[in-house]
Amino acid sequence: MIAFADLLERLVFTPSRNAKIALLRRYFATQADPDRGVGLAAITGALSFTAAKPGLIRDLAATRADPMLFDWSYDYVGDLAETVALIWPAQPTTAEPPGLAEVVETLETTPKAALPGLVAGWLDSADASTRLALLKLITGGLRVGASARLAKIALADIGGVSPDEVEEVWHGLQPPYRPLFAWLEGRGPRPDPAGAPVFRPPMLAHPLEAADLAALNPEDWRAEWKWDGIRVQLVATAGGRRLFSRGADDISGAFPEIIDAMGFHAVLDGELLVVRNGTVAPFADLQQRLNRKLVSGKMMQQFPVGIHLYDLLFDGTEDLRPLPFDQRRQRLEAWIGRERPARMDLSPLVRFSTLQELMALRDGARAASIEGLMLKRGDSPYLAGRVKGQWWKWKREPLTVDAVMMYAQRGHGKRSSFYSDYTFGVWRGNELVPVGKAYSGFTDQELAFLDRWIRNHTIARFGPVREVEKAMVLEVAFDAVQRSNRHKSGVALRFPRIARIRTDKPAAEADRLETLAALVEDRVAAD
Repeated sequence: MIAFADLLERLVFTPSRNAKIALLRRYFATQADPDRGVGLAAITGALSFTAAKPGLIRDLAATRADPMLFDWSYDYVGDLAETVALIWPAQPTTAEPPGLAEVVETLETTPKAALPGLVAGWLDSADASTRLALLKLITGGLRVGASARLAKIALADIGGVSPDEVEEVWHGLQPPYRPLFAWLEGRGPRPDPAGAPVFRPPMLAHPLEAADLAALNPEDWRAEWKWDGIRVQLVATAGGRRLFSRGADDISGAFPEIIDAMGFHAVLDGELLVVRNGTVAPFADLQQRLNRKLVSGKMMQQFPVGIHLYDLLFDGTEDLRPLPFDQRRQRLEAWIGRERPARMDLSPLVRFSTLQELMALRDGARAASIEGLMLKRGDSPYLAGRVKGQWWKWKREPLTVDAVMMYAQRGHGKRSSFYSDYTFGVWRGNELVPVGKAYSGFTDQELAFLDRWIRNHTIARFGPVREVEKAMVLEVAFDAVQRSNRHKSGVALRFPRIARIRTDKPAAEADRLETLAALVEDRVAAD
């Protein structure tokens, strides 16, 4: 447990990506089984506990600290695990902190009624660093700046293989990953998924710049619409069916109707969308289905989903990824004609012969409520990762609005000491109404400036959230405006980010709700 706690602490205070990978590599290479496998599961988000929840930690803290002191501390720190780790009045004990694997096993097997005493004993016997690691395990979401992808890169470095090779066996493994470590250390064979529905790393695109566009030969390229949904991978094998997000998250439980329609043996790349009577609904509708483990029949009826298919990676057991795009496209068209899968169709190619025609298509994307264009070389194989010069994404130009900061909340990880999440609004009559929240787009210097301004202009506090004077104007860039029942304004912004701090502009001159309402995108034809 002490080694894992040391790893988490070092990750928090290490900003460099390569340095984080080095820390992870050292931990995986030096710790014994099964602790290192359990640590890997924690970092990649593969751990969850039925009975041990954040509420348990709150209740324990209430027995050891003054409630008002705890509330003030939590408001300042902004993270439950960090707050309790720092405020916990440890009691002298000679007991040694348990091992990491022992902690996880005990949390899974201990009756709920016995958990408070067990966890309190662990916290009593630990220093602040080890307490923090214990609490982050229980509350979930380590927030130490180390993603699952970084962990897989560190593992690949141990074995001298590519991260994509680790990715391709990952979903056929379970904690504590003994076969994986045996393979990487040369003590065993490469884990065989044995027909399991595993994720294949997707091919990604680079943003198209003006110089890249000028160098394009139209004859070499194929264009597709860039739909405003989420990229998914459909995997149906003899071992099962899975629907994965682009980031390798298994989202099958949220979309059972798609899983039911996967009565084939193939791996496909596509875009998941809410589609009603052949019309693609706004992304806000799809958001109602995302991040759910289970979904009701009523929700499936209200927000019916479908998939526009882009690519065919495997036809049965035949790997088509080495083939050029044009051949894969022909195979995909033939596959759709043969299989005719429910809730799926072919995303059409967009015909063009000159760059001027292509630019006109892209310029018209906003009017059609489409995110932009994808450009793919006709001879490009399907390569994992972002390989420059093979695929381009050409999104429509963003929109901007001048909005007023209303609330601010502390960030997480290295931003936990800063107010970095901003809720902003526009004017409806004489009232400010919230239209979105942004937590990116600014420099470290701008973050420090805004943090100081927020602390000096707070007018109310609500736990970790501060309400501020309605005086700071932010220029917010965004991709689209959509109707929203969750916002008092009735609208929400798609992908908002801070473009500029407008200290030169009075709050009274910020934009009005009518301006955003005129930009609402409701729907787009599916093809």
